[in-house]
Amino acid sequence: MTLVFCVILVALTFEFINGFHDTANAVAISVSTRVLSLRNAIVIASVFALLGALSGHAVAKTIGRGLVDIHFITQETILSALIAGIVWNLITWYFGIPSSSSHALIGGLCGAAFSAANCNWAVIQWSFEEAGRMKGLWPQVLKPLVMAPAAGFFFGFLLMGFLLWALRKYKPGIINRFFGKFQILSAMWVSFSYGTNDAQKTMGIITLSLVAATTAGTFDVLPAWLGFLKLDAEKFDIPVWVTWTCALTIAAGTAAGGRRIIKTMGTKLVRMTPVNGFAAQSSAAMVIQIASHWGIPLSTTHVISTSIMGVGATKRFSAVKWGVAGNMIWAWTLTIPFTSFLAFYILKLINWISPHFAATPPL
Repeated sequence: MTLVFCVILVALTFEFINGFHDTANAVAISVSTRVLSLRNAIVIASVFALLGALSGHAVAKTIGRGLVDIHFITQETILSALIAGIVWNLITWYFGIPSSSSHALIGGLCGAAFSAANCNWAVIQWSFEEAGRMKGLWPQVLKPLVMAPAAGFFFGFLLMGFLLWALRKYKPGIINRFFGKFQILSAMWVSFSYGTNDAQKTMGIITLSLVAATTAGTFDVLPAWLGFLKLDAEKFDIPVWVTWTCALTIAAGTAAGGRRIIKTMGTKLVRMTPVNGFAAQSSAAMVIQIASHWGIPLSTTHVISTSIMGVGATKRFSAVKWGVAGNMIWAWTLTIPFTSFLAFYILKLINWISPHFAATPPL
């Protein structure tokens, strides 16, 4: 029972770190174009991330039951995944590299499950059909890993190109004043879409922890007033208290800010004006919102970064600082392998250090 509460606490820690680690995704452009002060931008990001987190559970259900076989999931498995994700987030945050918290968590979950299953690849749900839709790691994570950033670049380039053509007769000063106001709206939209995707991942992890504890009989001796902790594995409904707790936690983390990554996202990729910011934020928000609707745990970092690149490329391709972009792509590429490897051995270490924490589910 103590371990379950420990897992929930670590999960909320991951959610908080996710908030300040990914704050830049929603506010960096608005700050760099000086449409919003850092403080006001973070307030907007916090409020709308909270509202987005309360808007649905499609992504949470994908994380909780759509990627690995839940019969191999124990509290130790989830704890290992979370620790791996937190370590990666802190490393990339320290160096100011915009990496994916989502893929860090997914990689950790897959690596820990693989370790718990004694290296049986069948524990990974690569692809399966449910209700006429393809689900699993390949269609919902690995394919979007490439397609979503490409979509962000494409729509950013397309929208900015259209705006340049439509506004070609207006003076830059008039355009910037006009889109300075619209960029505030696009900042709200991208913050909301960020909440619909990123916050739900921890909801799925906590629900998975409660389902695993219920299945293992951990909650059989609970008093009646704690009965709300028991969950049906078949339904996998996200409890209201989990939704609100995660939403408030990611909002608090967002309020803590992420100044290091704001500098990279807002200034180092490409020089931005308010109309550029509006195009980048709007195109990214659209891609993220569509993915959230279909339960795809997207990397908001990837999408927003490539949207910025797409917008910058309309000026000329040399306007994008491809050296910085290359460093980011390396971080993106390494996220899932690194956290999978780390979670695999964290679980091994937990089992070796203390038999009390041993987790050896049958094959």
